Amino acid sequence: MGNKDNYKVFSEGQPSQPTFPWKVKNWLFHRFVRCLMFFYSIALSIAKLIGRRPSEDTGEGYDILLTGTFHSDNWISAHLRPLALSHRCKRLRVVSIYPVPAMENVELITPPKRLVKLIGGVPARMLTFLWVGLKTRPDVVGGFHLLFNGLLTALLAKLIGARSMYFCVGGPTELLNGGIASENRLFEKLVTPDPAVERRLLRVVNSFDLVITMGSSAASFFRSRGVDSHFYVVSGGLDASQYVPADGDASIDLIIVGRISPIKRMDIFLKAVKCVAEELPTVSAAIVGDGPLRGELEALAANLGIEENVRFAGQQSNIDEWLKNSKVFVLTSDSEGLSLALMEAMMTGLPAVVSHVGDLGDLVDDGVNGFLVDDRQPQAFAERILRILADRETLKEFSRRARAAGQKHDINNCVALWDNILSSIK
Repeated sequence: MGNKDNYKVFSEGQPSQPTFPWKVKNWLFHRFVRCLMFFYSIALSIAKLIGRRPSEDTGEGYDILLTGTFHSDNWISAHLRPLALSHRCKRLRVVSIYPVPAMENVELITPPKRLVKLIGGVPARMLTFLWVGLKTRPDVVGGFHLLFNGLLTALLAKLIGARSMYFCVGGPTELLNGGIASENRLFEKLVTPDPAVERRLLRVVNSFDLVITMGSSAASFFRSRGVDSHFYVVSGGLDASQYVPADGDASIDLIIVGRISPIKRMDIFLKAVKCVAEELPTVSAAIVGDGPLRGELEALAANLGIEENVRFAGQQSNIDEWLKNSKVFVLTSDSEGLSLALMEAMMTGLPAVVSHVGDLGDLVDDGVNGFLVDDRQPQAFAERILRILADRETLKEFSRRARAAGQKHDINNCVALWDNILSSIK
């Protein structure tokens, strides 16, 4: 799973026959982004020259300041709670415009409402992160996603003499081809690959003291591109007592959990459900999550004639209950790190049928506790799904093995991992 081919990105939005004005506009935008990255590189070098040197470890634990864009309470808890519970974490503060659930040793810092109203949520959050960092000078600063949280984190760390930590949540797609598939509003407008921007982003990754990836192949990718930062795989920690198999029969055959965005390719999921329904007409499926493509997917389900088979559940806070009431977890993404939703599902005992991309192979053992789909066509997903649903003994055995694999991500194991990581900081 260390093959960088797992991270191929296919551009969308480019005209099939680009017109001359489009080519000129695209060329100019590429130069604009390259200039931004050039000046950022200069700023990073200056910050390194004039900034403070990191203080020595006193043995009292680290004061950690983080920021990120969050969309799920479960995701936040899985990544922040184990870090906050580490014996090496003295205090964990998080700058966010998303309401962070109450957790021991975690302090939420929100941007002033007037600032948010004046310049918008994300700029206000980033300015607040910068201000708090400059004012309080924490020992460690970190950002979830490279664009733009990681970029600001690297700069701030050099200025205040803190250790820098980059949480690579989305895998190499955050910078591959210049970040065109990163879902960042600026970099995705590049549309076509830009190797020069990618090289500059790789240099930024190389400047971090710690890089936290969700799975092993993401770290392998960066190393293959010459990045020699200290890499650690931390997929998140879950409460094993919360994600447990249900006692009775589940009423939902197939479930997919996640943000309804282009990279998740839920259109493939719906077409796979259509294929399964041709063999099992009463098959039931649930899409748990929300996003910009929900309306289009609902229309697609109607066009496919499976609106009675598929439930669009929207955003849900009780994901564990939905998983307990399901049989098979499906993920049809173009790219993934090690999906938290997959971890939750397998800990609950759901076999998984997922795209063979990114870090998903760290958890899914093909033909043992689920299936990895290389030929990412609806029929290929449907065939694997039917193998599980059509045989009760296969479903039972795959479920047992999925549960065993998921339990490796129990929160206690993750806390111990953070103890080792923070103890290794120099």
